[in-house]
Amino acid sequence: MNLKDKVAIVTGGNSGIGLAIVLELARQGANVVIDYVVHPEATEATERQVLALGDQAIGVQADVSKVADLQRLIATAVKRFRRVDVMVNNAGVETRTSVLDTSEADYDKVLAINLKSAFFGTQFAAQQMIKQGGGGRIINVSSVHEDWPMPGNAAYCLSKGGIRMLTRTAGVELAPHNILVVGVGPGAVATPINLSTMNDPVLLKKLNSAIPLGRMARSEEIASVVAFLASDGASYLTATTIFVDGGIMQSSPGL
Repeated sequence: MNLKDKVAIVTGGNSGIGLAIVLELARQGANVVIDYVVHPEATEATERQVLALGDQAIGVQADVSKVADLQRLIATAVKRFRRVDVMVNNAGVETRTSVLDTSEADYDKVLAINLKSAFFGTQFAAQQMIKQGGGGRIINVSSVHEDWPMPGNAAYCLSKGGIRMLTRTAGVELAPHNILVVGVGPGAVATPINLSTMNDPVLLKKLNSAIPLGRMARSEEIASVVAFLASDGASYLTATTIFVDGGIMQSSPGL
């Protein structure tokens, strides 16, 4: 893979999977715009890591649930690097609430951060890619739960189901412009969002036993797939999701 001189934006890029994506894209030669909301010190540390790899990085504090902030994020990338080649819609949250107990505030927060941001991030990035010419890549970090129910996490699953159809519809619509849109669907990943499970030996053992590969993914394993999708090696992939789940979606109790 070689992304030399490509310009990539990663939302939610200073922690978890987003951080791993930023660093992997930089390893492959990309200049990276790191979107974040909190912990500017973590973003600054990431910028230094990217610079050490020989690439350029800029942190942009932007709440991607707000359209104006997304527009500013794209505009800042263009002002600094003059183009956008790769848009990674990665930012996401969950409330772990069911259909019966999800509040309106919970619902609005999850859908705004997970789905609305990806929709308008896709729109604004595609508009810029069309303006500059040459096509581009839009990569939506989704989840196995775009297709696989997770009782007790209803709004999250709904948002990821929306990502599934955003990816497919935008992939078809943008294909004439050579803008490829692909989803990446992680399974269980060892990141801060899953600390409650990772810190409970009983829950962790139960989870690992349900995964054919027998363990949670490392964030770097998701990032390597994202980097591949941004590269020339994925030039015929669009309007679909690549699941990176250790086989969990295909696991069976053997009945």
